[in-house]
Amino acid sequence: MKFKEFAKRSRLKPWDVPIILLLILLSFLPLVIFGLTRPDPIVKDDGTSAERQKIAILRVDGVEQKRWVLKQGAESTTYRYEDPDGDYNLLEFKDGAVRIKEASCGDQVCVRQGWIYKDGQTIVCLPHKLVVEIKDQTGGADDNLIY
Repeated sequence: MKFKEFAKRSRLKPWDVPIILLLILLSFLPLVIFGLTRPDPIVKDDGTSAERQKIAILRVDGVEQKRWVLKQGAESTTYRYEDPDGDYNLLEFKDGAVRIKEASCGDQVCVRQGWIYKDGQTIVCLPHKLVVEIKDQTGGADDNLIY
């Protein structure tokens, strides 16, 4: 079957294919924009750049419980959060990242989430109403979550 025969039988109009290709390309535009708009590095007084300091924030039922500064090359440490009902989450911090290592919830979605290390990433444990979030400590954004 030749292209002309296919085009006659098809319901596609001549401009449909270029429009579809253009829409597919435009769908990748947010990836490009957000990939290029990274925060500027911090420049010290002596002209050298410093790495932005990240913090991990633990919130339970929307109330902040604890903060940790995440540092590259840091030793592995753990923190156990236990609520009054006896439910617990064991958080592990290592090399500038955090994860929930153990949890007493049934679904274990928070444990399977794995390590987070980028600004804005979160781990959520819905049964315990617990959220672990990575933030940039140097400021800029509002520290409130939308509930």
